[in-house]
Amino acid sequence: MSRLRSLSPATDEVLGEYEIAGPEAVLAAVARARAAASWWADQPRKGHLLRWKREIAGRSDELAELIAAETGKPRGDALLEIMLAVEHLDWAARHAAKILGRRRVGSGMLAADQGAALEYRPLGVVGVIGPWNYPVYTPLGSVSYALAAGNAVVFKPSEFTPGVGQWLADAWSAAVPSQPVLQVVLGAGETGAALATSGVDKVAFTGSAATARKVMAACARTLTPIVVEGGGKDAMIVAADADLDAAARAAVFGGFGNAGQTCAGVERVYCVRGVYDDFLARVTALTKEVTRDAYGPMTIPTQAEVVRSHIKDALSAGGRAVVGGAESIQEPFVSPVVLAEVPADSRAVTEETFGPVLVVNPVGDLDEAVRLANATSYGLAASIFSADQAAARAVARRLRTGAVSINGVLGFAGIPALPFGGVGDSGFGRIHGADGLREFSRAQSVTWRRFAAPIDLMRLDRNPSALERARKLFRLRHAR
Repeated sequence: MSRLRSLSPATDEVLGEYEIAGPEAVLAAVARARAAASWWADQPRKGHLLRWKREIAGRSDELAELIAAETGKPRGDALLEIMLAVEHLDWAARHAAKILGRRRVGSGMLAADQGAALEYRPLGVVGVIGPWNYPVYTPLGSVSYALAAGNAVVFKPSEFTPGVGQWLADAWSAAVPSQPVLQVVLGAGETGAALATSGVDKVAFTGSAATARKVMAACARTLTPIVVEGGGKDAMIVAADADLDAAARAAVFGGFGNAGQTCAGVERVYCVRGVYDDFLARVTALTKEVTRDAYGPMTIPTQAEVVRSHIKDALSAGGRAVVGGAESIQEPFVSPVVLAEVPADSRAVTEETFGPVLVVNPVGDLDEAVRLANATSYGLAASIFSADQAAARAVARRLRTGAVSINGVLGFAGIPALPFGGVGDSGFGRIHGADGLREFSRAQSVTWRRFAAPIDLMRLDRNPSALERARKLFRLRHAR
């Protein structure tokens, strides 16, 4: 059996070795999940999910150490990730029954003889393919809601964070030992491809848009539906009346936190020209205080080269390095980089950098800022800084993104009731909130005869006079 090695991104130390799940092992896991799903769908799930929550929360220090080791991020950031994930798990556990449960709906005049109800039923088995940058928070956005909706889950974590994925599955087994409702399969692309074609009832994928297209193609072979979160090129807009200190702090946090490896962070800033120099000076001062130890190394070895290429392209196109530059890359670490006045067609503006690089460009007004923010194939998240809340909300509605934070960044990440997802290359479908629960459910409509219809049209030998009465009522109702 092949082995998967987990390595420290900072030192290349071997952190653990795991068996790789080949196609047969994936199919076996899905078969076990199929049997467990029948049991799980009929369970009062809240108590089981809350036991898993307590298992994770009670051992959060242990899990944080593992996250920090496998990703390189600071232990405090790892703990924050766990805290956010647990809040979502708690919300899903407590709200699923009400959101997905049976409810009566109106029948309307034409079907007045019918009673009608709607409820959401589990899909069956959900395959979750998770990322490495937030190996707990992001996949649990699918796993928690899929479980709460009554599905069994087969989870393939990133090959760069297999230990975290195995830990989560083991914590489930400790909390709910009776059935394999949550299983983990470890491996790289081949394992993910096997899961996509295994006959699961839905796939939830987080990763690059390029890989998402491959996963979609694999799912298409079996008409397996998929929900995708495919990254972002997230913009911040700074208005002339913004609190520049707050905006600068948020830009630095959103741009450099987790070494810039945050799909919904900040990669581009568009600042109104009247306050541009002041804002850029504040960002520069704060950036110079940030050390790479505050956010850790690039988690995967190839990402530093992507960052290097974006910096070089921006500078060769006429942009200027305000802090750092290509020399900031000392693999596996990248020191903070601030680029200014970068041309709109530069790769640092158009492609996801996924590193600690912040592009800050001036704009004439908010209209130009919105136009430039939307000039991307991505559409995941954005942020707006303005003292005028009404104006900021108006700008938010014009942005082609799935989420917007006003006078903050990533505010939506900690609110379980809000759905999360994007448009374009950022994907489709939603996790979190009521939409996230329904994402992993199927709507089932049920009707029943309450009494004999006064005008019975649902028969082949319908009475012509009944049709004429129905026609008159129809015109009276809809043609006036």
